[in-house]
Amino acid sequence: MLFMIIERFKNRSPKEVYRRFQEKGRMMPEGLKYIDSWIEVSFERCFQLMECNDPRLFQEWILQWQDLMEFEVIPVTPSKETTELVTKML
Repeated sequence: MLFMIIERFKNRSPKEVYRRFQEKGRMMPEGLKYIDSWIEVSFERCFQLMECNDPRLFQEWILQWQDLMEFEVIPVTPSKETTELVTKML
């Protein structure tokens, strides 16, 4: 299952996040797959697309970063698949 993760940098400062990332990597548990990410130009938020079958893995990962960021985890489906589903109903 796909998830859009919205991370909000505390104090709008990504420096500590990137420092930890350089030192320790993503610190993701096995089974949580990073796909891609995008950063707002204001450094307020990061949007990450991830894949996972066990939402508890997000909890484990978030515990590693919650001192530096706040998280929103949103289950998503690809637009193509949604279009196919809705088209069947038209």
